[in-house]
Amino acid sequence: MRAALFGLGLLTSIAPAWAQPLAADPLAALINAYRANPADCDGAPVAPVTALVAEPALAQIRIGFGTFIESALAQAGYAADNADSVDVTGPEDAVAAMRVLQQKYCKVLRSEQFSAVGSYREGATWTVVLARPAPPLPSTTYPDWRDAGRAILEAVNLARASARMCGDRAFAPAPPLQWNAVLGEAALAHSQDMATRRYFNHYAQDGSDPADRATRAGYRWHRLGENIAFGQHSPQEAVDGWIDSPGHCANIMQADFTEMGAAYGVTADRQAGIIYWTQVFGTPR
Repeated sequence: MRAALFGLGLLTSIAPAWAQPLAADPLAALINAYRANPADCDGAPVAPVTALVAEPALAQIRIGFGTFIESALAQAGYAADNADSVDVTGPEDAVAAMRVLQQKYCKVLRSEQFSAVGSYREGATWTVVLARPAPPLPSTTYPDWRDAGRAILEAVNLARASARMCGDRAFAPAPPLQWNAVLGEAALAHSQDMATRRYFNHYAQDGSDPADRATRAGYRWHRLGENIAFGQHSPQEAVDGWIDSPGHCANIMQADFTEMGAAYGVTADRQAGIIYWTQVFGTPR
């Protein structure tokens, strides 16, 4: 995410604890039983880990030779933050497949980087797909961009209410900012333009800078500032990233600013999940 400112155990013939009755997705059920009672991994004792959600969509994808898992997930319409797949060839049933998977891939099967699982069998090959679904896009949680903008305003005003260090600069508490609809429209235009044209810069591809865009939107300004970011899935995540960056933090804490507008833009390819945020600060003339 970026931001910028302007201004398995041993094989044994004894049934292991995870060899329970099979469900609709047999390997998913066996993997969860193993995660709940792993006994060991690569010969070392390990603790139980959280169960995975059996996700039917993951059982429907097919990862052929030379196929990237990201492409397979995207084709299935499954947006993931993290994903991996493991496979074994030869076992005749799910229990036998699980024994081999536990031997070869215990660390992957136990990984807490994943929260969902699905499996499928093609011929003699058993494939397990593990993933962590991407958070919902702001266009789903905040279908009206203004609501996302006002959530940013609320988080910013909460930050301004307390003194803080932005890098090596000390800032006293600052008065709350007011929502300005014109600055919101300027922020929306830039976020959507970055999302549509796939760039990340305060200078738009038409050559305009934040001041130009605010003026174009109809804002008569005395002082102006802009923070931009991409990749964050929520207003709070965007604000947290800005506060952690000295320059962005300084914009947020600048007492001379009295108004703010903010908005997001999302790329047309939803599976890419690329979200652009713009926050425009102003002091009217």
